[in-house]
Amino acid sequence: MTEKLVEIKDLEISFGEGRKKFVAVKNANFFINRGETFSLVGESGSGKTTIGRAIIRLNETSGGDILYNGEKINGKISHEKSRELIKKIQMIFQDPMTSLDPIKTIGSQIVEVIVKHQGKSAKEAKKMAIDYMDKVGIPDAEKRFNEYPFQYSGGMRQRIVIAIALACRPDVLICDEPTTALDVTIQAQIIDLLKSLKEEYGFSVIFITHDLGVVASIADKVAVMYAGEIIEYATVEEIFYEPCHPYTWSLLSSLPQ
Repeated sequence: MTEKLVEIKDLEISFGEGRKKFVAVKNANFFINRGETFSLVGESGSGKTTIGRAIIRLNETSGGDILYNGEKINGKISHEKSRELIKKIQMIFQDPMTSLDPIKTIGSQIVEVIVKHQGKSAKEAKKMAIDYMDKVGIPDAEKRFNEYPFQYSGGMRQRIVIAIALACRPDVLICDEPTTALDVTIQAQIIDLLKSLKEEYGFSVIFITHDLGVVASIADKVAVMYAGEIIEYATVEEIFYEPCHPYTWSLLSSLPQ
């Protein structure tokens, strides 16, 4: 039987108050099953990242529920519970150039996460960090362990960000346009890497993007967003072969033919 891992019910996210109140997301409903890849698609400013940030509690919600394993995780919850959620739901942000601390070595940033989230000693964590670097395809990982972010290319930095997320052993990995700042060849490598890691570790993926080509290759289910609302929600096959909403038709028509 399929198990619901994350469920969004009548979600509303707003900024400001009174006459200056702006509703960024309204009446959003969807769910993600364990082991599934779910994609949020839409143009810039449609509310995709706003929902992703709300799931990891970086954005406060003004209405509705976010459920993880059937338990409400938005609104007021204890600090301990919030810390536990950070381990289980990780987010890879859009720009790998700004996701890493420029004055710390790559290895120390991964080790810090392993020590904090897995309770390992520094010696054990170093060995595990090198293993994670190998997993995400960093060549000569042991040699490059003590290098700094500026010594890595954009694609390699994105791989390190993925390694840091994996070190938390997440149930859900939210990927916020992780290939936007990368060239086409590296984009394909990162997508293939995410797919293979998902199979190996069994986590669910929420993939935020405006690129329907990426959606076709990675997603099981898709929600199309426009102006803060989910206007279409279906399997990837239905979205591509039987789209119902005119905006979805427009998105598909914008693909190079």
